[in-house]
Amino acid sequence: MAVLLALAGVVAGVWGFALLADEVQEGGTQAFDQKLLLAFRHSDTRAMLGPPSVQQAGRDISALGGTAVLTIVTIIAAGFLALDGKRHMAFFVCGSVLSGVAAGTLLKDLFQRPRPDLVPFDVYVSGASFPSGHSMMSAVTYLTLGALLARSQERKRLKAYFLLVAMFLTLAVGVTRVYLGVHWPTDVLAGWTAGAVWALLCWLTARWLQSRRTLERETEHQSLN
Repeated sequence: MAVLLALAGVVAGVWGFALLADEVQEGGTQAFDQKLLLAFRHSDTRAMLGPPSVQQAGRDISALGGTAVLTIVTIIAAGFLALDGKRHMAFFVCGSVLSGVAAGTLLKDLFQRPRPDLVPFDVYVSGASFPSGHSMMSAVTYLTLGALLARSQERKRLKAYFLLVAMFLTLAVGVTRVYLGVHWPTDVLAGWTAGAVWALLCWLTARWLQSRRTLERETEHQSLN
């Protein structure tokens, strides 16, 4: 049942991303994007809502989807799996994230959507806008790690904990990208969708490899000698 749900999620995600991309390219989402983006700004100055402490918190949370932070998180997670006797799983985690980075870069180069020009940027940005790189890579990294780490544990509470933390971090990063004015809301939605699809594909691949004993199973621990 879990595999069927994951496959359905992949199909629905690909279909949803294609529909969203088509609407974005035709300009059908522009009114929605502008309205939601400006909802995070003062109507007169278009400065970010909230006191300086909240604005800085937004920047800090957004940084959780940056390349440096995601690289560190991936290395830590892979190190944990290796020390837990799951060396193959550790290599799989690194490969999943790196391939996700490549997929995100290709999508950005394909669509070449300009960044929002309605408000001043409050952090440094580069590259195209669609899909949001921070949102997609947060989903790729945190959801993939959450799913794989959950599969590496026996206790249901730990499985649920990994998955809930992964979803929270992914959502938080995406919301702050709109709050900071560096992405249209549909950029973030597309990033979440593409990243979730990639995470599901990685989970399905890991499950298949585990069935062939190429990756360690949930309860399987190798000797550290």
